[in-house]
Amino acid sequence: MGVTGETKPHPPKRAKPVERALESVLFNSRWLMAPFYFGLVISLAVLLYKFGLLLYEFILHAPQAKESDIILGVLSLVDVSLTANLILIVVFSGYENFVSRIDPDEHPDWPAWMTKVDFAGLKQKLLASIVAISAIQVLKAFMHLDGAYDSNRLAWLIGIHLVFVVSTLLLALSDRLSHGGSDSDH
Repeated sequence: MGVTGETKPHPPKRAKPVERALESVLFNSRWLMAPFYFGLVISLAVLLYKFGLLLYEFILHAPQAKESDIILGVLSLVDVSLTANLILIVVFSGYENFVSRIDPDEHPDWPAWMTKVDFAGLKQKLLASIVAISAIQVLKAFMHLDGAYDSNRLAWLIGIHLVFVVSTLLLALSDRLSHGGSDSDH
């Protein structure tokens, strides 16, 4: 300490070469996640193919279909669309959070939310999407109550859906409590 009570800053500790090399390998290992995200993009293309097939079949059978069949067809299309949205959320926020930052200024039509989803927000969006997909499955089963589903299977679907709903609510409550009740980053 000097006369004025100030402390001199300590010079930064020099890391040993082995430690620096290990840290560099660990830091750069994040790029091993990039092929996973690319694989999810390929799965998105497969979902697009499946969506096209479902849409073609939906249009083909629409003239002679009952109202309930139309509703089920639309729910199937929505289900595939929600799954595709889920993949996009994982790809963009996962890449941004775990691999590398994306500069949205280079992409004029970049949605603002994509660079603002932190890990807690990612968990909530994933679970909310899973709850929506699960709800569609329950609704489809309900629409088939004329014999295609038995009451035991419907009970299981509802039970699993409720587990997803309760899990999502508990996660949201846990995140809210851990952030002191602030919603600023969600």
